[in-house]
Amino acid sequence: MEHMSEEQVILEVRELLETKQYTVLRQYVSQLNDADIAVCMESMEEEDMLKVFRLLPKDLAADVFSYLEIENQQMIITSLSDKEAGTIIDNLMADDATDLLEEMPANVVKRLLANASAETRKDINSLLRYPEDSAGSIMTVEYVDLKEQLTVAQAIERIKKVGLDSETVNVCYVLDPQRKLVGTVALRYLLISDEDEIIKDIMHENVISVNTLMDQEEVARHFKKYDFTAMPVVDNESRLVGIITVDDIVDIMEEETTEDMEKMAAITPSDKPYMKTGVFETYKKRVPWLLLLMISATVTGGIISSFEKALMAKAVLTSFIPMLMDTGGNAGGQASVTVIRGLSLGEIEYKDVFKVVFKEIRVALVSGLTLAAANFLKLMFLDRVELAVAVVVCLTLVAAVLMAMLVGCLLPIGAKRLKFDPAVMASPFITTIVDALSLLVYFRVASAIIGL
Repeated sequence: MEHMSEEQVILEVRELLETKQYTVLRQYVSQLNDADIAVCMESMEEEDMLKVFRLLPKDLAADVFSYLEIENQQMIITSLSDKEAGTIIDNLMADDATDLLEEMPANVVKRLLANASAETRKDINSLLRYPEDSAGSIMTVEYVDLKEQLTVAQAIERIKKVGLDSETVNVCYVLDPQRKLVGTVALRYLLISDEDEIIKDIMHENVISVNTLMDQEEVARHFKKYDFTAMPVVDNESRLVGIITVDDIVDIMEEETTEDMEKMAAITPSDKPYMKTGVFETYKKRVPWLLLLMISATVTGGIISSFEKALMAKAVLTSFIPMLMDTGGNAGGQASVTVIRGLSLGEIEYKDVFKVVFKEIRVALVSGLTLAAANFLKLMFLDRVELAVAVVVCLTLVAAVLMAMLVGCLLPIGAKRLKFDPAVMASPFITTIVDALSLLVYFRVASAIIGL
């Protein structure tokens, strides 16, 4: 079929639906890519989406279903008969089925599991037992395993038998009689090896695996480090229980990045897309943090109030407060984002705290002096303030940048050490702390030099 744009496909499908050419529509969508069908369906109203889904051949329906948003999956699965829903669950990969069931109401889960095959129920129940966000919770149990003593010919025969129901056949996993993972063998090596070769003799024994309880972010780092497309998951006895594929890791990285961005902006993380989150729900996730930050910002107001008389005596000092606070907040934000990223990627650990602090001090001093020099020229030649005022502002600027960068690097590392998410200690908190410190330094320096 000639390649068509996404918009053309959607228009074509809608036209066939409106004219009720269902046989033609079934043939047409069957030639499309699974992901393209899903995108097309999600552009429709629920009624039309269901119509298209019911027209899909059974084997194609499950593949398309796995690409749909969770809300649309729930809508479709609850609209199907028990038998139809059971068929979809049976044909989904175990990890996709588990993700769906985790989001469904308990009574619906019970009905779906009751109509799924015994093997599917066993796989799903096994995955549901693992902690959320662990390797066990995101793995799939559809993989190709081989015994050590099989010949290459026997191994290829087994791949032909079970490969269709496996997540991937590019890498096969070699198990001993106790199902312990002892090696891997790539499909390409099987194809070029002699048929009489024994798997044990050609397998790769240095296997990289992850434990079922490993956090999914750590799993993602393993994928990046070793450049794998699939990774075996083993239990505490080194027995193979599943595999994780790179498509799951891409989803995890998107999820974790979104969560970190929301936390860094002082927003409670949400699983729903922005356009599908209601106004009140968005409000509930934002307002607690806004209230907390507003209350903490009153500290800044209290500091200014305590120096009110001094400011009245030297009113020009007031005009530089916003610049000092903003510069400090920006410097702290830069340091925190850099350190949070380093912590997330495993580039920075708690033992590196002194190295990080020493580096940030040097960066802060160079940055602060550069900003102070530029600001001094502006104050003297453009603003034409007194020399003493210019010195106060510039000294405070250097101190504010230094404090901001120290706070920006230490807070995330401290949070990580205390088992909190470093992203929580990002810009809003750091800005509030730095604002208060900057004002205190500003007024103390002004008191010492100008004699307020």
